[in-house]
Amino acid sequence: MTKQVFLALALVFVSQAAWPAPPVPLSHQWEKGSQKGGDSLQGYVVCVDPGHTSETSAGTQSRDGKLTERHLNWVVAVRLQKLLEAEGATVVMTKTSENEFVTNMRRAEIANNAHAALFLRLHCDSGGGRGFATYYPARQGTAHGVTGPSLSVLKASAAAASVFHKAAIDQLGGALPDHGLRTEAGTRIGGKQGALTGSIFSKVPALTVEMVVLSNDRDYNFARTEAGQEKIAEALLAGVEADALQH
Repeated sequence: MTKQVFLALALVFVSQAAWPAPPVPLSHQWEKGSQKGGDSLQGYVVCVDPGHTSETSAGTQSRDGKLTERHLNWVVAVRLQKLLEAEGATVVMTKTSENEFVTNMRRAEIANNAHAALFLRLHCDSGGGRGFATYYPARQGTAHGVTGPSLSVLKASAAAASVFHKAAIDQLGGALPDHGLRTEAGTRIGGKQGALTGSIFSKVPALTVEMVVLSNDRDYNFARTEAGQEKIAEALLAGVEADALQH
């Protein structure tokens, strides 16, 4: 090897060693953590609230009466709990069994006491339309003589809702249609009170997910299967992961 060739190779080696590798995009960093498992949500506390039964109702059901909202909320919540804990999250459940009665105010208190980064409330809709919808409190409401949530919780809930809903819909990949990112004022109770009771008493960011429209046969046929329930849980996990990136 000539002296000139040796010097040229040495310069190439030194320049490559000194030049830093390009940064990994943030989204790819998150994918890496998720694939590794066990620590991508380390330190993140989420309160999962399987809706019903509460002081308002026992929830809706499919048209044939074979699948209740309360049951679907519970089985998806349990699946989600396992997925979240596998990624290192601390999960606090508002119920210990499917049929447990817990008031909406108490559910919020559980989230508050846990200092949750997110209060995630799981429900199913009924009526027209179909698909996956996310609701957040956009204004204060009043229930049982209490006005809330605070302006800071309103702001944080709106920020969480935006990234959560997009990530969840992307993860669903068309398995369920996008039924919208909406404010709680558009719900029956939220329209009367200004916000849902759970949000009024919440001191942490709160989201309510209407996972499917249970009275719609296509949504029902999807949600009654284990594969459909797992897909919904995976979409919820993706939404939580997206919110965690903001913290």
